[in-house]
Amino acid sequence: MIPMSTEIVRRLTPEEEELEKKRAELVQFENALAERELYLTNLRAEISVFQSRYLGRVGVLYAELDEWNAKIAELKAKTEGTPEARDAASKARSQAEESSSAVGAEDITPMEFNPSPELKSLYREVAKRVHPDLAVDQADRDKRERLMAEANLAYQRGDADTLKRILEEYASSPESVRGTGTAADLVRVIRQISQLRRRLVQVEEEIASLNSSDIAKLKVRAEEADAKGRDLLAEMAGDIRDRVDAARRRYEHSSAGLEKP
Repeated sequence: MIPMSTEIVRRLTPEEEELEKKRAELVQFENALAERELYLTNLRAEISVFQSRYLGRVGVLYAELDEWNAKIAELKAKTEGTPEARDAASKARSQAEESSSAVGAEDITPMEFNPSPELKSLYREVAKRVHPDLAVDQADRDKRERLMAEANLAYQRGDADTLKRILEEYASSPESVRGTGTAADLVRVIRQISQLRRRLVQVEEEIASLNSSDIAKLKVRAEEADAKGRDLLAEMAGDIRDRVDAARRRYEHSSAGLEKP
């Protein structure tokens, strides 16, 4: 007599099968979003580094040029005294102040940004586990948003220890505990997928916006020039320096003429 197996294989209910499918779909969205969040964070950091380099080498010269142009316009307003000349001088001074403020408001000391594979892997894991769009309630979202903000700063600083600490902190938090029940789990997973879809759209829009910005386009031109052995920022700086020298000479010449009896 052949002994009968005492094990009974329980078939999944249609609801449980759907839950398994949705969980697999959720994992795909989590991975996709983690990759795009990583790309976006890298893009922000790279543009920020390039902008600091641009301001330090070119922006400061534009600010100097605007200052000389403002002085020339103010000198002209003083000698002519017309409303038009005074208005032009006022606009030139506003432009000079704006340029000076833009340069002064930035940290123009370029920092290298070269994240290691370990750092990228840690950030992906944080994005998959801690992303705010995976939250199940407002308290959970608040905690996730705080931790993701810390993670973004840590990634840009190259701080792997902080990224590890964030993973550990969330894993041990009460918000990471999930309820039970197939129906509730299915609704929760469907909502999480919907949230991740929306966030992916937002990320792609932000990436497109960053890539279409003037500083990003200049960065691409600089990289293309570098591939050909040219330093685009140095070329721009040289051109603007010539314009600064010319503006300074115009001012000195006009000022000297005004001082003559």
